[in-house]
Amino acid sequence: MTESWKVYMILCSDNSLYTGITTDIERRFRQHAEGRGAKYFRGRRPLQVVYLENDHSRSSATQREGRIKALSRADKALLLSASSNPENPDISAGRHEQA
Repeated sequence: MTESWKVYMILCSDNSLYTGITTDIERRFRQHAEGRGAKYFRGRRPLQVVYLENDHSRSSATQREGRIKALSRADKALLLSASSNPENPDISAGRHEQA
């Protein structure tokens, strides 16, 4: 049986969005919070997971991650507002984007 990969976005302390993939979102968020893993979190704290897609293969997760990273901040805000999570914060006023 193959692992189910997830594509996620994290809202950071500087109001930027980080996009990544993982098989275990709780473990990965903890790693980011502890300063392990992505260098992106050096100098900024992860606040919360604001977007999550489940049931990807590693290949499709990597492709989806790339497509999300290529979106503008406004398009990412639309993606968040269209998702089924009512807890998503309004990020449309943010100034920073994750590359």
